[in-house]
Amino acid sequence: MSGPVLITGGSGFIGSNIADSFLRDGREVIVFDNLSRPGVEQNLQWLQARHGARVRPMRADLRDSTALREAVRDASEVVHLAAQTAVTTSLVDPIDDFEVNARGTINLLEAVRATGRRIPVIFASTNKVYGCLEDLEMAEAADRYVPADEDVRAKGIGEGQPLDFHTPYGCSKGVADQYVLDYARSYGLPAAVLRMSCIYGPRQFGTEDQGWVAHFLIRALEGTPISIYGDGKQVRDILHVSDAVAAYRAVLADIDRLAGRAFNLGGGPMNAVSLVVVLREIERLVDRRLPISHGEWRQGDQHYFVADTTRLSAETGWQARMGWRDGLADLAAWLRANRKIPALPERIRA
Repeated sequence: MSGPVLITGGSGFIGSNIADSFLRDGREVIVFDNLSRPGVEQNLQWLQARHGARVRPMRADLRDSTALREAVRDASEVVHLAAQTAVTTSLVDPIDDFEVNARGTINLLEAVRATGRRIPVIFASTNKVYGCLEDLEMAEAADRYVPADEDVRAKGIGEGQPLDFHTPYGCSKGVADQYVLDYARSYGLPAAVLRMSCIYGPRQFGTEDQGWVAHFLIRALEGTPISIYGDGKQVRDILHVSDAVAAYRAVLADIDRLAGRAFNLGGGPMNAVSLVVVLREIERLVDRRLPISHGEWRQGDQHYFVADTTRLSAETGWQARMGWRDGLADLAAWLRANRKIPALPERIRA
């Protein structure tokens, strides 16, 4: 590839890690980002300090079709990560959520199509396209929910699970997911979709609404209370960002063969943990009990989601390599080194 890689949302958590991966290979990267999320300017400065002029920042928004046409003009491939990412925000302002996630994705696809070139596009979708999984029978264990179905328990949720968009966020991301796949089908665009579970790791500035693993760790390191919505037994297959980057690179490297397909991306059964279990490990890492409160279940929240990544592994050879405990320790070390953590009172040991 001769042109730069265009990464929408390239200053974000996953985007900056993918950008760094390409930049370390000597590539140029167009970092397309409106810089609206806390911490992303710090990520952009980090990329520029490490890689200098090969980082080509472009402060712009997905709703700006002219800016997108300019961004894709000489791009050799596109990783599309920019989005409105919070379910709660989508419920407050569903029109803005639609404009960014759904219309913004079509704006990008049309900009790519207008070049007349077969520019590969990888789209960051979400496990929320599968809805609440209300038809999945669950058993309740001491610290987690467990699927009654043995096959689901062993492998997770596969791409054959029917799509079932819940909440405006699920709808807008689901619409974008389907448009990307249809542009591959209708226009021959070499595009593919990765439906992500919970990704975490360095360069993440998590909030209560999005990036819960980092949010929990930040609150724990600061000694401030943590709110859980629901009983905390909901299960997710958390995936370290280094493994997520490897998945994006693997699909992009073989995009001509993989175009038009969707792949689940998560930590799989080996990294399936409940919020309660994650908090227990965080308490071990910070060596203190955590002040935790509980609120009502959030709309659209899944009791259980673990990605079956068999398809992705079979097609690319990709596998999650970072275990969740090592991953949490890695993120905790990064947060300690890169965030101002206030001095804490005498520790309250468990």
